[in-house]
Amino acid sequence: MSQDLFQVPDPTDALVAALRERDWPTQQHSDRVCGLTRDLGRACGLQKTELRQLHFAARFHDIGKIGVPDSVLLKQGRLDTREWEVMCAHSEQGERIFRMTGLADAGVISQAIRGHHEAFDGSGYPDGLSGERIPLLSRLIRLADSYDAMADERPHQRKRPHAQIMGILREERGSKHDPRLFDLFAELIENHPARVA
Repeated sequence: MSQDLFQVPDPTDALVAALRERDWPTQQHSDRVCGLTRDLGRACGLQKTELRQLHFAARFHDIGKIGVPDSVLLKQGRLDTREWEVMCAHSEQGERIFRMTGLADAGVISQAIRGHHEAFDGSGYPDGLSGERIPLLSRLIRLADSYDAMADERPHQRKRPHAQIMGILREERGSKHDPRLFDLFAELIENHPARVA
């Protein structure tokens, strides 16, 4: 009997498949964010273990959207207050889902997923964390996620050009985004394959 029958599959493969089946555009967005975040992590000097954790956190930062109903996830136009609350819950749902993978460092990765919408000035969600209290991995994902979200066509927004995106991110430097990380990102993105026209 083949030894392959006894190999344990990567528990995250099922999450990739589930997200792809549920919402293909979100899965594609997550892959792009993963690549951009990985390179930003390298630019920050993260070591191998941290880069691995960052890879998983970025790849699955939106896994909680599996639990967001189509009426909210695919709605054309602005979300109302109730719908926005439903959408915001995806970071907590993502934390719970990823924690169930059983990976040795699932706790660290899950916390990074939970915190990817926290803002440097404390105005983010779900916990209102600020500054260095936000996990570094979350702060890195936030930048790449924001860039790619604005560079992509979405049901509730049109895609924007690079110069406009960078103008918005620059205005959010110190409020939504860690200033030091933003400066690294601004330098990295100019020659990165993820840069849009």
